[in-house]
Amino acid sequence: MTKDSPGWAHKTALLEDGVILGPGTKVWDNVHIRHGARLGRECIVGEKTYIAYDVPIGDFVKINANVYICAEVEIEDFVMIAAHTVFTNDLYPRSGNLALTGLETSEVTEETLRTRVRRGVTIGANATIGPGVELGEFSMVGMGSVVTRDVPPHTLVIGNPARPKRLLCRCGHPLFETISIEETSPPQKGPKETCTHCSRIWRRSATNLVLEQDPYAL
Repeated sequence: MTKDSPGWAHKTALLEDGVILGPGTKVWDNVHIRHGARLGRECIVGEKTYIAYDVPIGDFVKINANVYICAEVEIEDFVMIAAHTVFTNDLYPRSGNLALTGLETSEVTEETLRTRVRRGVTIGANATIGPGVELGEFSMVGMGSVVTRDVPPHTLVIGNPARPKRLLCRCGHPLFETISIEETSPPQKGPKETCTHCSRIWRRSATNLVLEQDPYAL
């Protein structure tokens, strides 16, 4: 590790040139992190995980074993990615180049799509994340699901293709009985609910979920 990369890596991990690990970050055995990837502070990367070149990863991120994170994925703070999750970045992949004279490039091209994993997201084990999608803040992808479109914030999606199932609190516990309601006018008079797990109070309209009271706010 360099002086600019104060994290820790197991002796069997392969970290290419330019990889930055933030303070307190730990990388476990047989992980491969490509050049230019940047991990924030207090992250954990489980065994046999692959992180592609130039991937930015925020603070307090948990990545379990055997996760595949391809190029053009961006991961924000407080994200959890469970074991065997796979990211993709190409809608029309082929092995051969256009002239069929050799292999297609593995570098980023104009057809490579960017995927964004916003703050607080959880991705369940064995999930597949399709190219070019955004997983909204504090959303959750059920185990084994295949995500083919954007996931709204605070929403649990499950299945293949993944579909909205419930709304979630920041702590991950469910809110409200239904995923959608009729338009409330004005939105500030929409229904409220207190999370039974963390006691945060939420108000919702047809288009958003607003945190009204947070006992953990500093």
